[in-house]
Amino acid sequence: MNKIHSRTDRLDLNLLKVFEAVYREQNLTRAANLLSLSPSAVSHALRRLRAHLNDPLFVKEGRIMRPTPVCARMAPDLLDEIDRLRALLQSWGKFDPAQSKIVFTIGMPDAMEIVFFPEFVEKIRQLAPNVRIISARYDRNEMVASLSGHTLDICVDIALPTSKQLRHHPLTADDWCIVSKTHTIQTAADYLAQEHIAVSARTVGTVLEDSALEQRGIFRDVRVRCQNYLSALAIVERSDRILTMPKRLAQSMIQSRPLKIQDVPFSMPPIELNLYWHSDNEADSANKWLREIVIDTNDIFS
Repeated sequence: MNKIHSRTDRLDLNLLKVFEAVYREQNLTRAANLLSLSPSAVSHALRRLRAHLNDPLFVKEGRIMRPTPVCARMAPDLLDEIDRLRALLQSWGKFDPAQSKIVFTIGMPDAMEIVFFPEFVEKIRQLAPNVRIISARYDRNEMVASLSGHTLDICVDIALPTSKQLRHHPLTADDWCIVSKTHTIQTAADYLAQEHIAVSARTVGTVLEDSALEQRGIFRDVRVRCQNYLSALAIVERSDRILTMPKRLAQSMIQSRPLKIQDVPFSMPPIELNLYWHSDNEADSANKWLREIVIDTNDIFS
């Protein structure tokens, strides 16, 4: 084993180019012309390779360089490996979506997945049929670590504080709306008179809409805090409580439910969404392609 390792460790890969040319041309002069070398340089390279492999490799018969039996047996596999190595080096850093079998992991809240993922996944299927996509919840406090450690390739989320290590691109923005079973909410007083449902995967901390409301001095009566909008809508459907949620998401989720969507009766800043990635992946062709697909999909909703 050590002899094999020492043999490959000391091998000058340029000798393999000479071997390939001589084997294919079976003539020293033609091989030299192909390599832009002198015939003596090709002969010297062959001597080094013969010593390295402990085989004559070629026997000169007139002007023909005839492969030895060992060389004739081993050369096809070696030339196939040389071709594969050449193809690999030529494609280094390039990404071919039509051929790739890469797995992309995207961090995003499940609410965003409902609106964004169906169109996005279909685009991927059409352009890169062998690529796999994983959607994953993640801790926003760990976003930098998750992206730098390649646990996540990109994130799609609300506007968040960033660092020098992160890059981001603005995506779409969505308005807030009210979902209820029977109530008609026409004024801020109507809104505040209701019992509310909030949605957050966290057990503590202010939810996004309350952050916006409290900036206006509006404090509502939140009676239930759910982990996701699916369960929140089920509660609305069975009660007289109301839910404040992103409008596009509401339109996607209540199509078959006996619920109605209303505009919020006062101004609220829209929910801004961003695409995030780590600076290490700025020039990575696969990551760049993925980001372009996200942006193209987002344009449908803008």
